[in-house]
Formats: sequence, structure tokens, C-alpha cells
Amino acid sequence: MTAGETDEQLAERLATAAGAILLDLRARGDLEGKALGQAGDQQANAMLCREIRSARPDDALLSEEEKDNPVRCGQSRVWIVDPLDGTREYGEGRDDWAVHVALAVDGVAAVGAVALPGLDITLTSGVPLPLQPANQPLRMLVSRTRPAAEAVFVAERLGAELVAMGSAGAKAMAVVRGEADIYLHTGGQYEWDNCAPVAVAHAAGLHVSRVDGSPIRYNNPDTYLPDLLICRMELAEEVLRLAAQYSSAG
Repeated sequence: MTAGETDEQLAERLATAAGAILLDLRARGDLEGKALGQAGDQQANAMLCREIRSARPDDALLSEEEKDNPVRCGQSRVWIVDPLDGTREYGEGRDDWAVHVALAVDGVAAVGAVALPGLDITLTSGVPLPLQPANQPLRMLVSRTRPAAEAVFVAERLGAELVAMGSAGAKAMAVVRGEADIYLHTGGQYEWDNCAPVAVAHAAGLHVSRVDGSPIRYNNPDTYLPDLLICRMELAEEVLRLAAQYSSAG
């Protein structure tokens, strides 16, 4: 624990530290694949939960790797953590995985840090990156293994190039960093998959919403979130219109 740390500083420090744990574990070389991912999840999660409970003992905590305590739903402040977003990519030795540390306040993603340890960077809502110019042609992120039909439909009508990438955090941060322009996901996620990325993206001046345009709310009894849109602000209206067109046609 560091005295006087802001929530933003705490999130950034812990996400970066968890990333270092994961890199060190992978570099040892005694585990691989699924076993490596499981060990990484456990070790990063243990550190994150211990440090958050020490630094913010009055706050609630929701982690992908911890048994959920429904008491959190009655609290204003809840830390939402994914110790290893992109377990498959991590186990395969790729760079497109992330660590998410977020704080939701009254259901809103207020603070977030997303570490991209393979790239040696941590992006945070506390120090947002300046937005880069749009790509030409536009670039739209999709899953490596199961591109959503809605995303393919929207990309075709925008003339956007599809870019396959691993974890949700890596995809969201690619938009923040200007490597892509649109991340449209309709395959379902959980709160820990996107709370930190949403906080970072919003702080950077990007559009963030559900695919119907409604705001994303956190600290719900049911942590499942069906869909997500993160994109450049000037593209949001058209992307939402096309997504609605796809839904009505289906």
C-alpha cells in the first residue's frame, strides 16, 4: 500500500504489478498453454485482491476469479478486476492480452487501468492518451476466433477493414491507441471484461455504450453484459444505426 494514493494511481500500480507477475511466470518456462493461464490467473488475482482489500478496506470487490459476494450490490464503490483478460493469448505466448483494474461508483465505470504487459504499457483513465487521427480506411476489431456477424455487417457498410485481435482489453485499447477505430462486440461479456477498458476509453474521449446506444451499468446482481460499443465519437451515430439495421433485419 502506498500512502496518499488516488484511486487512479492505485489502479495503475496494481494492473502494472499484476502484468509483471504474469510476464515473470511465463518467462520461467515450466508451464504452458492452459496450465500457464490457470496459474497466471490465480497468482495475479491473489495479489490484486489482497492489495485492493488492504488499500481500500471499505470498498466492495468483484473479480472473475473470486466467489461473488452479493453484498457488493448495496455498496456505492466496487472494484472490478480481471487478473488475466485473454488467457488463451497469454498461454500461446502472444501479446494481445491484458490486466483490468477498475472502480465503479454508483454503477458507472469511474476509474480504470488496463495493462498490456506484452507491450510494456498501462493505459489509465487518470492520464488519458490524446486521440489519434482516424485510420483510412477505417479499422474495426473483431475476435480472433469468432467474428460477430453484426460487426462484419457494419464493417462492410462502412468500408472498414476487419482486424482480428485477442482479448477484450487489447481490442478496446487498440481503439484508445489509434490502431483501430471501432470495437463492436455482441457475443456477450461480463463486467470484469470491460469495466476498466470502458473507463479508460471514456476518459480518452471515445464513445462508449451498449449496442442499442444505452449506457453501460456496473455492479449488477447479474454480471453478464450482452454487448459493447467503443468507437470514435464521430462514428458512433452511424455504427449504432447500422447495428440497429442488422438487428431489425434479423
